[in-house]
Amino acid sequence: MEFIIISIFPQLVEEVFAWGILRRAAEAGKLAYRLVDPRAFADDAHRSVDDLPYGGGPGMVMRCDPVFRAMDALAEEGALKPKRRFVYLTPKGRLLDFELAKELAGYEQLVLLSGRYEGVDQRIIDTFADNEVSIGDFVLSGGELAAMVLMDAVARLIPGVVGDAESTAQDSFAQGLLDHPHYTRPAEYRGLTVPEVLLSGNHAAIAKWRRELAEKLTRERRPDLWRGYRGRFGGENTAGNGNHSSPGSPPSPYQG
Repeated sequence: MEFIIISIFPQLVEEVFAWGILRRAAEAGKLAYRLVDPRAFADDAHRSVDDLPYGGGPGMVMRCDPVFRAMDALAEEGALKPKRRFVYLTPKGRLLDFELAKELAGYEQLVLLSGRYEGVDQRIIDTFADNEVSIGDFVLSGGELAAMVLMDAVARLIPGVVGDAESTAQDSFAQGLLDHPHYTRPAEYRGLTVPEVLLSGNHAAIAKWRRELAEKLTRERRPDLWRGYRGRFGGENTAGNGNHSSPGSPPSPYQG
């Protein structure tokens, strides 16, 4: 997988590849990235990439010509792969979810346009965009942070990027459910104990406990996901049987 990120703040986007899973994946050759600054393709002394909107209104709009020239340069260089998607990050786009991340992970290359200002010239979208993607119902100052979120979500689903493939298979949303609670050492801390089932060594009982807690959390916190899960998989309604805390644990002073 290769990510090509078009952004007027390429150094900001590059930071995501300096840490954690994305850094290790890039170093191992599991993914590659390229940063393209549209200012390099501006045709004036000030390297302008924005201008006033036709028809009036507040703010500025990202011009189409620097982005078109950037794409022309990539094409002339032979850098654009046949199996690619051009993704524009925008609040108007489809909400990024597990299914979309999985779909995008199946391509050889993603070209990500990080907009700024009031938006980008519609001719960019009409000419290049295969997907318009949003990370939520809120507005950011630009698309760079959204692009970083998308790349992290997609990269996790590329074979070999996450060391333990089972980890991504058990992530929230992978099975249509939120993830179950997790515990590690110590087994008791300040009177707070780990549920006994997790210490039992009974793998069938542990799997059942985790499934019940995942169903309970999904039903309570994301009824939209719960409806979709029941519609797709049916199954027992065990979601009311989970218990978030082990017997005998005192109430937490950090909860209201």
